Amino acid sequence: MQRLSGKAALVTGGGQGVGRGIALAFAAEGAAVVITGRTEGRLKETAEEIAARGGRAYTVVGDVGERDDVDRMVAETVREFGRLDVLVNNAQSSVQRPLEQTSYDDVELAYRSGPLAAFHAMRSALPHLKASRGSVVNLGSSAAVQGEAGFAAYAMAKEAVRGLTRVAAREWGAYGIRVNVVCPAALSPAAQAFFAAHPDKAESVVAGIPLGRMGDPETDIGRAVAALVSDDMSYLTGATLMLEGGRTPG
Repeated sequence: MQRLSGKAALVTGGGQGVGRGIALAFAAEGAAVVITGRTEGRLKETAEEIAARGGRAYTVVGDVGERDDVDRMVAETVREFGRLDVLVNNAQSSVQRPLEQTSYDDVELAYRSGPLAAFHAMRSALPHLKASRGSVVNLGSSAAVQGEAGFAAYAMAKEAVRGLTRVAAREWGAYGIRVNVVCPAALSPAAQAFFAAHPDKAESVVAGIPLGRMGDPETDIGRAVAALVSDDMSYLTGATLMLEGGRTPG
């Protein structure tokens, strides 16, 4: 029995990287998946891969930094599949710079595409999540939890996401809605590009992971998130799940 059979999920930033891995894993567990993002070609490729595996997927082009686009993503999910059981706020834009070089525009970009986008999506999805007693997964970051140098705007935004998650978990538990954070360390295209530009940093990052490798977006991150939103984890809410091979001490 597939753990997410009969459920519909919305994954923002689902055309590549961790979002793609989550979408693929959800579909493998029987969920109908809506993937959103700004690049139509990537969305179509992921949707075609899901379909080739026998799953169901629908794409919505849009920018999570635009409130109208977020409302449309939620509305099209419900129109296409008749319900919404799982919301994954994965999309995030940011610029990495040392704190003294970080501008207001850098912070505004990180907040608009991160915690504000998650806030809008959660508010828009709430009536549907109440009906399904659904689940929200917001993406955090170990770089924020640890306060990693060079990630000022990103860390600020990701810790704001965690604060939003904890409040929602307390307030929405009465509706049977679970809200959790996942902090992944995955070899996404963005991570690959960063490591290619900073090979010394790649070595030190991997050396700091007790399991000795970066995670795979689908098999290590996606499948864990699929388990998190399934009934197997129905008593977990308000938690931060560190999916990064033991890099951050508990």
